[in-house]
Formats: sequence, structure tokens, C-alpha cells
Amino acid sequence: MSASILIVDDEEAIRTSLRSILEDEGYEVAVAGTGLEALKIYGTDPPDLMILDIWMPEMDGLETLRRVKEFVPTTQVMMISGHGSIETAVKAIKLGAYDYIEKPLSLENVTFRVKQALEQYRLAQENRALRSKVERKFELVGQSPVMQRLRELIETAGPTNSRVLIGGENGTGKELVARAIHLHSTRSEHPFVAVNCAAIPETLIESELFGHEKGSFTGAISMKRGQFEQANGGTLFLDEIGDMSLSTQAKVLRALQEQQFTRVGGTKLMKVDVRVLAASNKDLEKEIGKGQFREDLYYRLNVVPIVVPPLRERREDIPALVQHFMKLHAEEQGLRMKDVSLEAMGVFQQYDWPGNIRELRNLIERLMIMVPGFTIEAAQATLSLQGRTTGAVSASPSAAPLLLNKSYDSLRDARNAFEKDYISRKLREHHWNISRTADDLKIERSHLHRKIKLLDVEMRPEG
Repeated sequence: MSASILIVDDEEAIRTSLRSILEDEGYEVAVAGTGLEALKIYGTDPPDLMILDIWMPEMDGLETLRRVKEFVPTTQVMMISGHGSIETAVKAIKLGAYDYIEKPLSLENVTFRVKQALEQYRLAQENRALRSKVERKFELVGQSPVMQRLRELIETAGPTNSRVLIGGENGTGKELVARAIHLHSTRSEHPFVAVNCAAIPETLIESELFGHEKGSFTGAISMKRGQFEQANGGTLFLDEIGDMSLSTQAKVLRALQEQQFTRVGGTKLMKVDVRVLAASNKDLEKEIGKGQFREDLYYRLNVVPIVVPPLRERREDIPALVQHFMKLHAEEQGLRMKDVSLEAMGVFQQYDWPGNIRELRNLIERLMIMVPGFTIEAAQATLSLQGRTTGAVSASPSAAPLLLNKSYDSLRDARNAFEKDYISRKLREHHWNISRTADDLKIERSHLHRKIKLLDVEMRPEG
């Protein structure tokens, strides 16, 4: 689809010549003789680019630009003028214009600048789409009272430059909270750098955080910038900081106090402006008592404490979370969304989720792949949770092997194994009656017969 351009100029000759040359270039071109006319067009069909004259009667180009930017902030605008000045050009750029061209117009120059403007607009759109996708992936989902309180804390802490210590069990979404704080801060346009302190060997963590100079140790074949440098101007998130050694804790404390450090093997002081957020699933006060965590570092980090609630304390959020993860996985893998029966949702809400949000997300991904139909039923949900649900919905005895956690050579093998087990259980429920089982599965009897033969389902009538 070709890009659309709106030409706004009170001189008909300029509108006609520009329209002709740009249509020859393959663009869809519309024209307007006044700023008011341009605003009406933006109200119905905003173009990809507007070429806007500054000196026009009734409403000049600068006022038109200001109103258009209020209406569509992302619009791309090129200003043209035959009586321009540096002051006017600067004012147009401050109001959000992308470019400024003086008359008389060189058509070759105009077409070149138009291509540049549209390419920049395309890249900006892609960037916004990518950012929106990333933000959806890291979105905090749920309207339970504990989540509303969590959001209030994030919105309070975000705009400050204070350090935040985030606590909570494994899988509760501590990194999501850290990212949300970053997005609510004045640093949101700068890097967010996450470091999992538990995943980096002790021999490498100092180099990972502070960088190293070439030749500073065996294998240091080039200079490396550490995470503190990479996060300069933005936010550094130190996840599982309770697993960091005491010697590394001392170096982090010094970097926090002085906002400067030296790379491993270097002598030059590196100054940085970094906001540090930290998280741990451990009780750091107990770790201090055991001599495993520095008290002075704890108080440096724990300026604003935030605790992320476990999923079992926000069960009312589970339906929204299920839909959220299902949509994300469908988009990522190109799969069709599935429905979740009320009974299956009840199974999810009765389960205690020891792995919290991470466990729920992984489960939804498995079910999206392995459930053959378009609806996730209670029996499939129960099977996937290995009979550990509580309450009214009990697990089937056949769930014990937990098929979803087995290793398979291919997706087809995994689906066949799940389908075979599911059909076997349905046959047992209906005492091996093919007709009733087929009705329950909502398939034809002949289709069920083929499935039994294809999957080698063992028929064991009760007698």
C-alpha cells in the first residue's frame, strides 16, 4: 500500500505541481487550500505525511501544525515557506515539524526529503509497535485489591529517583514490577538493564557488572562495558541480589555510594548516573542475621520496599491472566485462541500455584499447544496440574504420570499422547460406550473409531 500525503497550501499552482510530481512517484495525494480544511481531513483520514505552507490566510501553518499535533501527536509534517526566517523554522521544529523547506521549491529536493520523512515515519511506527508489544508482554495484569495497591506503590515510587527493593516468592513477577517502575520514571526513554545475580558465576559477576579491560584476565580478549555502564542514564535491575557474594556486595555498595567505579583490570574511574532497583525471594533481614548479606547495602537498597503478592492471594485475577497469556502465546506462535470452560477456570482458581505467575504462564503455553480442540476443559486442566488442585474439582487417577511434563520427540507425539490419554479417560467415564463417548467429545462415531485405531487406544470394557 502506497503512503498517503496531504498538501496544504493556499496557492493552487503549488498544490497542483506538488500533487503531480508526488503522484508520479506512486504516492496517494490529497490537497487542501486552508488550515481548517486540513483539520477536517485529519478528522476523517489522517495521512502519513503533511506538507504544510506557513503563510496562509485565516489560520497560518504554525497554528495548523499546533492543532494537528494536539489531534494526532505522531503525525509527520514538513513545513514550506517563501518568507521564512531562522526564528520561524526553529518555532516550527519546536512545535513538532519534521522538516522545513524554503520556497522556491526544487521538485527533486522535495521528492528526496519526502522519501526521508516517510522512511523516518515508518521507522517510528515500527518502534511504537515494538514498544507496545514489549509493554504488553511485561504488563501487570489484574484488578484485585492487592494489585491495585501494588500499582499505587509503583506510581508513587516511579517518578522519584529512590532505590526500590522488591520482595516476593519466585515467579511472582518482580521483574515486571521493576520494569513498571522504570516506565513510570523520568528515565523511561533510557535503558532498562536486568541482571540475574543468581545466574552469573561468582568469578564473572564483577566483570559482568563493572566491565573489564582487555587482558585483565585469561579470556579477556577485548574491553567490555559492564551493566552499570550500559544502564547509564536509565535503570539497573539487580534480580536475586540475595545470592550475591559478600565481596561483590561491597563493590556494589561502593558504586551506589559514589556513582563511579573502575573496570576489572583498569584504573580509570567511570562515572555513571544509574537508578538501581533490586529484588530477592529471600528474607534479607534473616540473611543479615546469618552474616550472608551486608546490612549497609540492605539499607541503601531498601529505601522504598515493595512486596509482590503470590498468585494464591489474588485468585480473582486468574481469569484475566489466563486470557492475557493465551493472547500473547497466540500472537507469538501464530496459533488460534482457545476458550476455557467455566469448570476449567474453576480448576485454575482452586490451585495454589506454588510457581506463581511463571507456572501459570508455562501451563497456558502447554495447553495452547497440546489441547487438540478449541476449548480447554476441566479434565485437561486437572490433568495438567497433576491432581494437586483443591476443592470440588478432583483429579483423574490417570493424571499421575503428568503427560505434559514428559519429553517428546515432536509436537505431534506430544499431542497424540495427550489425545490418547484423554480419549481413554472419556471411554472409561462412559463405560466404553462409543456412542456416548463420541457425543461427549462432540465428534462423529466413525471419527472416534479412527482415532482409537490410529492412537492404539486400548479397549478394556468393564465386565
